[in-house]
Amino acid sequence: MTTETFTIPNISCGHCVAAVKDGLTELEGVQAVNGDPATKAVTVDYAPPASTDQIKAKLAEINYPAAP
Repeated sequence: MTTETFTIPNISCGHCVAAVKDGLTELEGVQAVNGDPATKAVTVDYAPPASTDQIKAKLAEINYPAAP
């Protein structure tokens, strides 16, 4: 399993974190999603077939794009 942290500037509250969690857990292979609105960071635990590119694409799709 891989753990990766993404910075998401659009996160401002717990509702945002919940929306990100709901969106990312739809991806096959995503095991866990934890976020902190104070740091604007989301940590994702995933395994194949999920990938960094898929996660970033999903974040953009749900209007919470990761910072480059």
